[in-house]
Amino acid sequence: MRTTVVGGGVIGLSCAFRLAEAGHEVTVVTADAPEDTTSTVAGGLIYPRAVEPAAGGDRWTAASVAEFTALAEVDGSGVRLLLGRMLRRAARPMPSWAAAVGGMIRHEASGPWVDALEFRPPLVDTGRYLGWLAGAAARLGVRTEYREIAALHEVLADADLVVNAAGLRGGRLAGDDSVVPARGQVVHIADPGLTEWAVDEDDFSYVLPHGGHVVCGGTEEQGVADRVPDPRTTEDILRRCAQLVPEIAGAEVLDVRVGLRPTRPQVRLDRTGDVIHCYGHGGSGITLSWGCADEVTTLASS
Repeated sequence: MRTTVVGGGVIGLSCAFRLAEAGHEVTVVTADAPEDTTSTVAGGLIYPRAVEPAAGGDRWTAASVAEFTALAEVDGSGVRLLLGRMLRRAARPMPSWAAAVGGMIRHEASGPWVDALEFRPPLVDTGRYLGWLAGAAARLGVRTEYREIAALHEVLADADLVVNAAGLRGGRLAGDDSVVPARGQVVHIADPGLTEWAVDEDDFSYVLPHGGHVVCGGTEEQGVADRVPDPRTTEDILRRCAQLVPEIAGAEVLDVRVGLRPTRPQVRLDRTGDVIHCYGHGGSGITLSWGCADEVTTLASS
């Protein structure tokens, strides 16, 4: 089957990979190279943050955790398993996705935090991973065309099936105005030798070490589409992250990046005729990628 995947971020490339594995003749149509997508701005910690529908998010996360755990053994993938803690400032039950990430343990915490959830999920160096994934898809025969399209009918004429996995553009291509950008800024600093990650679940601070660098974040500004880094936001991120992990205080700043998360009240994953829509993953695109790609592949055969 001739299948065109619109979108070259982590969702589009994961779908292309799975569809090629299933025997499809796949072409990816994308305006951006993998390294220029929002996916590479993500910190890469695998857990579903505020995903709706929750049941789907938990299911897709479990499938992705299984795949990323296997990829942690693959040289060059940029994936490893790393212990860390999610700190919380108010007592809450275990999240519904605890079973999906596996081995979660509750600990007491001090300071402004009342408890902590410790687990060892996959942690993905997204810059390395997107390049690896694009290469892996190409080795399966996936072709890539770099161009922007204004409507899905532009690619439907040359394909038996189209997968709309274009992130923010995915909403526009589907005529869906419920998809809005959520601006996220992160700071890359030199890694002082951290061996664990840390997240403050309540003020959205996170410190994610990748060996050569640490991703510090973050922000989530709904409806804001400005991609220019804000120096005041950089200062605020570094302040919050140093409170979370004091070892990073004074570390060299290597880079500041901004990405626009494609947020939607809930992820859209369905088939309408010859089009499968898979967009609206917000800040959980990496986390949901393999589970959603599996479901897209199942829909493709229906």
